[in-house]
Amino acid sequence: MKAAPAAQPAQYDATAINDPNTRGDVTPKSAGSAVVRMQILLDRAHFSPGQIDGQYGENLRIALQAYQAAHQLPVTGVGDAGTWQALDNDNAPVLVPYVITPQDTAGPFQKIPADMMQQAKLKFLGYESPEDELGERFHISPALLSNLNPGKNLANAGEQIMVPNVQRNYMPQAAKIVVSRSRGAVTVLAPDETILAQYPATMGSEHDPLPIGEWKITGVQQNPPFHYNPDLFWDAKPEDSKATIAPGPRNPVGVVWIALSKEHYGIHGTPRPGEIGHTESHGCIRLTNWDAEELSHMVKPGTPAILQE
Repeated sequence: MKAAPAAQPAQYDATAINDPNTRGDVTPKSAGSAVVRMQILLDRAHFSPGQIDGQYGENLRIALQAYQAAHQLPVTGVGDAGTWQALDNDNAPVLVPYVITPQDTAGPFQKIPADMMQQAKLKFLGYESPEDELGERFHISPALLSNLNPGKNLANAGEQIMVPNVQRNYMPQAAKIVVSRSRGAVTVLAPDETILAQYPATMGSEHDPLPIGEWKITGVQQNPPFHYNPDLFWDAKPEDSKATIAPGPRNPVGVVWIALSKEHYGIHGTPRPGEIGHTESHGCIRLTNWDAEELSHMVKPGTPAILQE
């Protein structure tokens, strides 16, 4: 019996990603240029797929289903012809040129230790590399950004590269937000229940379940420090002590903390955007930094936050 032919690696081509005719069906087995194009268009439409990685996964499925429901399309979770037609009403370029600046490469960059006590010794928890910084700014996996720019050095000031055009337009204030554990998403609703935005989220775990109930936003803090209390972490090391972790995008709560009326709980960013939707949390609701930042401008003290299964 002949062995099955090896699967061909996914192709990521900047020209194809920018071509409005790149609109093949995006299904659970899809990877490549069409997936990147769809992820960027969904991101701009405020139906976030999380970190853009060029592969169909749970975050993309959740984004597609919400987008389809909001646009009166069959809710399939598949990027089909009708979904493409709606998304392509946004005809701005999907990838745009960007020249890496000296500020982008200035740093300082350093590896962030996983250990909380080691993190507490740092004065700022910044990016680990220029690639890390650029990936976050353009909502894309650093590996995919590099793949889209063959022969380019992402650590070189003056280098022109192609990046996702993820400039989002202004969003109005939310009437309420709904955090759904079963869907793994935070949905932002208008007064008439129209979906304004949706973001994939990591929330709760067996040890720290999501606190189901009706709560409210009590405040928003930009660039917060993180107050580590090992008594609140089931997996804390016995030798750990209370500590304050300095602010920064690679701080444990990322760039923003949206406090809930449930004590110790909030919606916040993350130091590891590629893990959103794929790992557990200590009960709080984690978004990518860029999604948490957008959400922080749509809510205010008193905004209802419904946490449900």
